[in-house]
Amino acid sequence: MGTASISSMLLAQARSEFVTRWRIPAFSITSLVLPILFFTFFGLPFARQTSPAGVSVGAYLLVSFAAYGVGNVMVYGFGIGVAVERGQKVDVLMRAMPIPPLVVITAKVLNALVFSLISIVALIAYGVVVGGVHQDLGVWVSVIGRLLAGSLPFVGLGFAIGYGASPNAAPALANLIYLPLSFASGLFMPVDQLPGFVQRVAPYLPSYHYGQLAWGAVGAPAEPLHVSLAWLAGYTALFMFLALRAYRREESRKFA
Repeated sequence: MGTASISSMLLAQARSEFVTRWRIPAFSITSLVLPILFFTFFGLPFARQTSPAGVSVGAYLLVSFAAYGVGNVMVYGFGIGVAVERGQKVDVLMRAMPIPPLVVITAKVLNALVFSLISIVALIAYGVVVGGVHQDLGVWVSVIGRLLAGSLPFVGLGFAIGYGASPNAAPALANLIYLPLSFASGLFMPVDQLPGFVQRVAPYLPSYHYGQLAWGAVGAPAEPLHVSLAWLAGYTALFMFLALRAYRREESRKFA
């Protein structure tokens, strides 16, 4: 019997990961509902307003919560999921199977992107239908493309937490890192309304440049696209390095 191709193994593993995550309501429902819930409370009252600069306030807030939602999927859903799987010895089971570790990790990344896409599309649909937030189709396509392309730092952060923290500590560590990042970067409140010391720190945070990437797509004042991408690329390299170190330490401890 021949060995399956890498592509077929990746497809099968990705499908298995998707079905597993989808059947966990605490993950699937939260990933879809949480950004919509935040937009309902904080965005709907202002959804039809326009800023003095001529920018749709509803669109600005919608993409802010979409950015938060993508990071939430990456850091909480898949980062903590990795830690839980380690605690359940799923990684030991996968190691005993004839599947390259890179295929398993790539399948997780692909699923994180798929769930992020579903989260973004659901939020945009809600904002258009319920909030009356209208933009050209090209704008929404640009928002989706930017948010998915810029999400890689949070993939790395999620894996760094997942492989570096215990199953019990991972949720607390994720909250301790991601929630302050989101608030300090202006995803819940404009940066110029935050305390002075937070405003000084914000431009050095990955979620700040992720927000800039999203806000620029709807015409809001934002830094140049290449600046956002450069910062996010740097953070991707940093978090992936930390995740790789944590992964290798885990592999050495369990399988050396």
